Amino acid sequence: MRLDEPRLPPLNDDELPAEIREQFGGGEMLNIFRTLAHHPGLMKRWLVFGNHILGKNSLTPRDREIAILRVGVLCRAGYEWAQHVRIGLDCGLDETEIGRIREGAEAPGWSPAEQALLRATDQLVADAFISDETWAALSAHYEKQQLMDLVFTVGQYNLVSMALNTLGVQLEDDDVPVPLS
Repeated sequence: MRLDEPRLPPLNDDELPAEIREQFGGGEMLNIFRTLAHHPGLMKRWLVFGNHILGKNSLTPRDREIAILRVGVLCRAGYEWAQHVRIGLDCGLDETEIGRIREGAEAPGWSPAEQALLRATDQLVADAFISDETWAALSAHYEKQQLMDLVFTVGQYNLVSMALNTLGVQLEDDDVPVPLS
């Protein structure tokens, strides 16, 4: 975690705006949502796009999580990493693969498609652009909509990482901090 204390503390149940309570139906709310609840209009509109990325993405859930976890590493977003390790495990990644995501495309064991996915993620985060060579490698394995979803997935989680890091969203109580630098 970059900050030991939140810059915007997560709202308690009694502080949540009514529209947020209704949207979540009284269910469990993670710290990210309790923090974003400071700005209900932003949260409502952001969730629409976030739901596409997590729920309607044309990438396989496994590929989506490889990209998201790589963004978490590159942005040193501990909260993002912790949440998506769980999701990645549910999507078919194993602990060894999750460890290799920290090493990137050059780590042994990645398929050519996964190497291209990791390289593209690195390039998007570093330069907001995928090189022609990497694009060609991706195009050998992914359809047009998947290529677009990859760009938007990396962009979404780069944005989320910026918000998490800057606002100081803290890990959930059962999360274990992992140094990402």
